[in-house]
Amino acid sequence: MKKIIATLVIALCVMGSAMAQDNLDFERRQAIDSLALEKVRDLSKYIKIVGSKETPFSEANRVIDRAEELFMSDAEIGVSSLGSYNITYYRIRKYFEHLMRLNYDRVDIEWYNIEYVSDLQRQPDGTYIGIITIFQSFRGYDKEGNLVYKDTTKKDITVFVKRKETQIGGRTIGFWDVLLGDMRVKETTNK
Repeated sequence: MKKIIATLVIALCVMGSAMAQDNLDFERRQAIDSLALEKVRDLSKYIKIVGSKETPFSEANRVIDRAEELFMSDAEIGVSSLGSYNITYYRIRKYFEHLMRLNYDRVDIEWYNIEYVSDLQRQPDGTYIGIITIFQSFRGYDKEGNLVYKDTTKKDITVFVKRKETQIGGRTIGFWDVLLGDMRVKETTNK
């Protein structure tokens, strides 16, 4: 009986320790928030590079590979325009390929007002989910340099924070990883 009680006490201590590691304290949450915002800023740079008509094809493909690493495997990015109520969602690589094929001689894409709109919420599986909102200014120009199309789109990006493990020097180390999920179009205007 003592052996069973001792085993239960040890199991509860181990479970409590593991659960404590799965909770995000204030400092850890701040570090994760910072990492998530940094990944969104990286994505903004990647979109700008791939959208530029001056970017060589090989460089664009390298950047697309890097962009895919930021996302969950099944994530999609929404595309909208002023001329249609439809929103088309593309897997990450397809989105970037679509971006490269836009029929403009020059494209300017800027992101601004990047901020969390919802704090990270813990899910039953231990994953944390939050939402980052961005505003995207899109401008398309013809070969004479005339502005042909412009819009501003508000988008919500789902952020997933998951506990992962890696082996370093024969030891298993736990860490929190941030991945981006779907980028949903919320509103498109002609501003």
